[in-house]
Amino acid sequence: MDIKEIQNLIKFVAKSGASEVKLEMEDVKITIKTGSDKTETTYVQTAPMGMPQMQAAPVAPLTSEVAGNNAIEVPKEESKYITIKSPIIGTLYRKSSPDKPNFIEVGDEIKVGDPVCIIEAMKLFNEIESEISGKIVKVLVDDSSPVEYDQPLFLVDPS
Repeated sequence: MDIKEIQNLIKFVAKSGASEVKLEMEDVKITIKTGSDKTETTYVQTAPMGMPQMQAAPVAPLTSEVAGNNAIEVPKEESKYITIKSPIIGTLYRKSSPDKPNFIEVGDEIKVGDPVCIIEAMKLFNEIESEISGKIVKVLVDDSSPVEYDQPLFLVDPS
């Protein structure tokens, strides 16, 4: 089971209203518990005999958008901005290597397809490209920080 399938399962369970779902397959056990304002996921991958088991830490609560509220609270002055969100879970890097400059800074103009950051997931470095054009007004995540799926990363003024 890959990360996209797990993320889709979490969304489905959160929207369905179920309070707890357990899924067990040959080598994977997943438990998803939902509450009134948060969803907790435990992912265990079993290993062959003699191999150590890995257990992932609980996943942070889902945003209110995924939990079914359909609205993320945004201050009024920021409501005109578009948010670039993380498409995957991983570690965000604002530059391609330690000796290079950041991909973008506050005040930079970006176009569709411009790289805005890199997210490392399972030793793979994924270059995240902008899907909108505009001016960067706020960086919401620090360099080398862990990010969750759908977590806001940057605010862009599209005008």
